[in-house]
Amino acid sequence: MAQVVATRSIHGSFLSQGTGSVQERAVKLKPASFGSKVLAHDGKKNKRVLLGKNSRITARRAVRAEPEVIPVSPEDVPEMEEQYEQLRGIQQVGDTSVAMWSKPVVRRKTKIVCTIGPSTNTREMIWKLAETGMNVARLNMSHGDHASHQKGPEVRSGDLPQPVTLTTGQEFTFTIRRGVGTPDCVSVNYDDFVNDVEVGDMLLVDGGMMSLVVKSKTEDSVKCEVVDGGELKSRRHLNVRGKSATLPSITEKDWDDIKFGVDNKVDFYAVSFVKDAQVVHELKNYLQSCDADIHVIVKIESADSIPNLHSIITASDGAMVARGDLGAELPIEEVPLLQEEIIRTCRSMGKAVIVATNMLESMIVHPTPTRAEVSDIAIAVREGADAVMLSGETAHGKFPLKAVKVMHTVALRTEATISGGEMPPNLGQAFKNHMSEMFAYHATMMSNTLGISTVVFTRTGFMAILLSHYRPSGTIFAFTNEKRIQQRLALYQGVCPIYMEFSDDAEETFKNALELLQKQGMVKKGEEVALVQSGRQPIWRFQSTHNIQVCKV
Repeated sequence: MAQVVATRSIHGSFLSQGTGSVQERAVKLKPASFGSKVLAHDGKKNKRVLLGKNSRITARRAVRAEPEVIPVSPEDVPEMEEQYEQLRGIQQVGDTSVAMWSKPVVRRKTKIVCTIGPSTNTREMIWKLAETGMNVARLNMSHGDHASHQKGPEVRSGDLPQPVTLTTGQEFTFTIRRGVGTPDCVSVNYDDFVNDVEVGDMLLVDGGMMSLVVKSKTEDSVKCEVVDGGELKSRRHLNVRGKSATLPSITEKDWDDIKFGVDNKVDFYAVSFVKDAQVVHELKNYLQSCDADIHVIVKIESADSIPNLHSIITASDGAMVARGDLGAELPIEEVPLLQEEIIRTCRSMGKAVIVATNMLESMIVHPTPTRAEVSDIAIAVREGADAVMLSGETAHGKFPLKAVKVMHTVALRTEATISGGEMPPNLGQAFKNHMSEMFAYHATMMSNTLGISTVVFTRTGFMAILLSHYRPSGTIFAFTNEKRIQQRLALYQGVCPIYMEFSDDAEETFKNALELLQKQGMVKKGEEVALVQSGRQPIWRFQSTHNIQVCKV
């Protein structure tokens, strides 16, 4: 039961960090005063909650900045204002102390993946999403056709001329006959549906928005009784609680989608309902035969994938925690525990990990999120996800740009409270026997201790990805002369990928890179950065030579 998702990384000619408009490339973190947080109510003032142009916060001091208790009376305001003024004094960009304790600009490290759909499928809206904070665009192949970018199979109900209201106790039928769409019967797009379900099974529509119990079966139909009613629309997702469908992870239709992705040079495929590593190997072999440099992300969303989690992630280039289907096939109380386990597994193996589904679900129809949704984003960031994903919020929601803005500000604020240098204890197992791992570790220690950013030059992306998994406190500026690598690196936590032609002379390339960073406001004159030369493919060095140097801009 596959949903092959083509993902295209968003990048500009220089920045692919996507932390604001082009004019606000170097977004810095600035604590808002109590007055501006609580006492100001008009929309324009609210813009400043966490973003400011003339301040920055150090990696070290972010650790010490304990959350303040919100004052209960206006008398408390001056004291907080005084504390914040001290912070502002420390953080002034124009200060003259530009020695080794000059700190890098702080920008959002956790990446944002947005699903493109009817609300956002114009060139103008995609640019606006990128300016607001999107790093990677996701094309969901479950709707539409290739002309609009999308297609593909999961177990879904068919088309209805108009929505059908289901009420508790009502009888309703799902059939494998094509083209049926009446108030009491609808087609299902999966021919083995009747064989997969049993009398007594609980069918969940849209991950549990509605539920029906199976009462009887015929050769081509499943008769149900509505338990929890609601409005049934066209092409709704169907699950059987506690069961996975027997559809192959990649179906015939999916191979068309995959070919479409190869032709259009997407950067990642996300494969749905992966039950074992064999599917990943099959897809990777096909891509290799097409000479396509596309990475494979596995969607962990079925009960069957959990026993094989380690081998599935080992075979892939990363994983997506698809919580909607996980919560439909497994008890919902297991989902947060599995999320944490999948993130931990991916990080220990040096793989990308995306947390997806329901992150800002209420913002599909409301302009502000629930507080629980805000906490959900913060938890994913704290657990160490490379990226957080929006699905319906940007695909067909009413407020796609506001949803991205909320995700951006919550992630940025949460990151400011995370101490640097917290690495999974067994991360090294993924990269053992490679000298680069030691250099990534020491470059990270240097970044955390001196509070400086890291500059790396890469043709394959290997070293930048390795550094990302060590989570240094400063930004990883990854210069590459390969456009494909620049796009791919847009998914990885803390990496700011920059395309630049490399010179034959190492020192000249370093000089050009630092000048480019300074010109774009990413670093300032006198600031120090760690310059790492390591990785699988040597550039300007011998195979056996690796080095780290601290350079002053």
